[in-house]
Amino acid sequence: MNPFDTQAPVPGIKHILFVGSGKGGVGKSTVAANLALALKTKGCKVGLLDADIYGPSLPRMFGAINQNPEVNEDKKIFPIQRYGLKLMSIGFLVAEESSVIWRGPMLFKAMDQFFRDVIWGELDYLVIDLPPGTGDIPLTLAQKVPISGAVTVTTPQNLSLIDAKKALDMWERINVPNLGVVENMAGFVIPGQDEPLAMFPKGELDGYLDQKGLTKMASIPFHPTIAMSSEAGIPFMESQSDSNESQAYTQMANIVLERLKI
Repeated sequence: MNPFDTQAPVPGIKHILFVGSGKGGVGKSTVAANLALALKTKGCKVGLLDADIYGPSLPRMFGAINQNPEVNEDKKIFPIQRYGLKLMSIGFLVAEESSVIWRGPMLFKAMDQFFRDVIWGELDYLVIDLPPGTGDIPLTLAQKVPISGAVTVTTPQNLSLIDAKKALDMWERINVPNLGVVENMAGFVIPGQDEPLAMFPKGELDGYLDQKGLTKMASIPFHPTIAMSSEAGIPFMESQSDSNESQAYTQMANIVLERLKI
């Protein structure tokens, strides 16, 4: 039996979207959060699921630390709502300083509950912030529900690209359409200078994308306010939606809307 034959749509959700990276430290959660908000500004109904069980960051990024979701009489969970998004994370269910020491079966059960026991309601897009790597969680999710597409996040250097290639290979192997690649922290814009300062050595990303016929969805500069916004619990697209840097997230949202029409 093909393991992907067990996929079952989540009632009310039109598209489920992966945001992954193949490695940690590339700003994947920041991209996922701001992409979700950019889609919301386009008039879409959007949910954001933090699938990083061991290192959830969504509660802090949205200023929802120590917020516990409500549970109805049928033991179904209402997602936390912030800035027009519906949010769910293991970080809403355990203390921020507590470690989650789970192996495979408990991970699988948690992922199933995030889909079947959370009252998502009607959504145009459910954006899933994946953990680093190409392990159990993305594979399990792809087996449980149909995934409409994946966004891969990398920083410019080859050290990051080698892991992004693994993520791109995984999407192909598990039949998840690849929407494109985001080059994050692409350079630091110094006021008064035309050329941005490279934060990382420029690798072979552009040549690789051309070779594979892949789309660069956006090139997002390093901007201290983006990081500060996440730390403050007010994501960048909410606090600086009219800035030049926010155009990159809007550009990503436009590509998603074009590829995954609602």
